[in-house]
Amino acid sequence: MKVLDRLEEWLIVLLMGGATAIVFVAVIHRYASGLSIPVVQDWLLSLNFGWTQELCIFMFVWMAKFGAAYEVRTGIHVGVDVMVNPLADKNRARVILFGLLSSALFTGIVATLGASFVWENGAHHAVFALFGLAPGELPEGPATTDLEWPTWAVYLAVPLGSGLMCFRFLQVAYAFFLTGALPQHDQGHVEGLTEKPMPADVNIYDMDDNLRFRDLTHEQLGEAADQDAVQRKDGRS
Repeated sequence: MKVLDRLEEWLIVLLMGGATAIVFVAVIHRYASGLSIPVVQDWLLSLNFGWTQELCIFMFVWMAKFGAAYEVRTGIHVGVDVMVNPLADKNRARVILFGLLSSALFTGIVATLGASFVWENGAHHAVFALFGLAPGELPEGPATTDLEWPTWAVYLAVPLGSGLMCFRFLQVAYAFFLTGALPQHDQGHVEGLTEKPMPADVNIYDMDDNLRFRDLTHEQLGEAADQDAVQRKDGRS
């Protein structure tokens, strides 16, 4: 499982970093080509960067699909749970499980339909050609405008990304069923810069703000503070 986690993270990093670098080079090329520098301007104008926009769009689509799966695993997705948090633990657990399994069902359907679309959009022809089989009347499928890549290869982001999201929803649902805990993410944490780790029994991410599902293993800080205030008041009286 750790191999899949690392592969997911490295893929997102490479896509994001690569797209940023391509956009940066394309912008520098565009402005530098307008400078009247002998020889250099002619050389810059001879370079074709018309493909960069299309490639970056594809890279950001792939990054978004796999980034969504990463967010499910790490608990970055924002959940508005005004109607869920006030429920009793038993009912809240049922609602959370229902939401997670419904999300898994939805992403699984998208992955299935996406795979069918990719297969019929040219992947079928490509697989037959790869193994030396006669494709017959199978369509080769269209190609992209600038890069002239087969579109089915670009559309693979839909079944692969949605399939991984489905797996992550099932993974989170299974862990919640066993432990009652949901993945939490600290937006201010930078890996490698935290000197002293927090104790295992402290959940600094459970805030009384209704921005995430409240799991069954920790009290919200707001509720805990209210209970302490009531106890101190009763003690003084």
